[in-house]
Amino acid sequence: MKTIKNLGPGLALCLALAVPCWLLGKAFPIVGGPVFAILAGMVISLFYRTKGRTQAGIAYTSKKVLQYAVILLGFGLNLSEIAKVGASSLPIIVSTIATSLIVSFVLYKLMKMPANISTLIGVGSSICGGSAIAATAPVIGADDEEIAQSISVIFLFNVVAALVFPTLGGALVLSNEGFGLFAGTAVNDTSSVTATAAAWDGMHPGANTLDQATIVKLTRTLAIIPITLALAFWRTARAKKSGGSRQSGFSLKKVFPFFILFFVLASVITTAATAAGAPVSVFQPFKELSKFFIIMAMAAIGLNTDIVKLIRTGGRPIFMGLCCWAAIAAVSLGMQHMLGIW
Repeated sequence: MKTIKNLGPGLALCLALAVPCWLLGKAFPIVGGPVFAILAGMVISLFYRTKGRTQAGIAYTSKKVLQYAVILLGFGLNLSEIAKVGASSLPIIVSTIATSLIVSFVLYKLMKMPANISTLIGVGSSICGGSAIAATAPVIGADDEEIAQSISVIFLFNVVAALVFPTLGGALVLSNEGFGLFAGTAVNDTSSVTATAAAWDGMHPGANTLDQATIVKLTRTLAIIPITLALAFWRTARAKKSGGSRQSGFSLKKVFPFFILFFVLASVITTAATAAGAPVSVFQPFKELSKFFIIMAMAAIGLNTDIVKLIRTGGRPIFMGLCCWAAIAAVSLGMQHMLGIW
């Protein structure tokens, strides 16, 4: 009862914000519910400072509910389908992920960017946008403003990609297969991938690139696992080197992303169940709940974010996001040309 009393007001506020944002995301998938939620939270934070009764629930939502969302995301991954279709795109996926991480690291050094924001933009650009940021943030100890900054940057280039890439693909005379790979590897967030591929299918009747682009995108999502584990080990090694493990009791156990193990388990359950004959629709409610939890968490993050500060400090993160996005698009097309797909 004490926990409900402490968390209830903040959870209720995030829930109240999440419902209309979820509906808006359905109506405008190119923007998406998480972006509506984080913007709504930031606007409300201008007039209402989330302290006192609501703060505990908001903090819980931005941290724990975000992790639950990542776990439920695993129910959307059928590993056998990914193995069949996604494996052919693996060289392009690995190349684009490596490119984004290298570009973000180089710019972090050159522009003296905050480490957490650089990591989140690099991971969000290379893997799967908001979901990757959600998985990575607790591992590196990112705060709500850093998460909000990164999500905002990713959102900006998602919108640009969804609007520009179908026309660009036509100008480059990409095949339907080539554009499916391009959309799946060069667009950040799953909803934006589907919007981009759907736009191409609308311009090219019978192309049916949506399924391929989605599977390629889900294959990228699996990179969450090694990336978060590597970051956990790296953070532990860095803390030990600086003496932090002795001074503050820092340990791998504290930062190890155990929720990622549940994410993997959810993927294995989905794969085994569908192989045994279970319809894919059985797991649809879990996927929808995952999306809704992400929207709730983004509302909480928005409520804890100073929008004025975010705008004032946004120049360098946007430039980093632009460089990562442009580099990924170029490498995706370049790898296709090398492999003879385009």
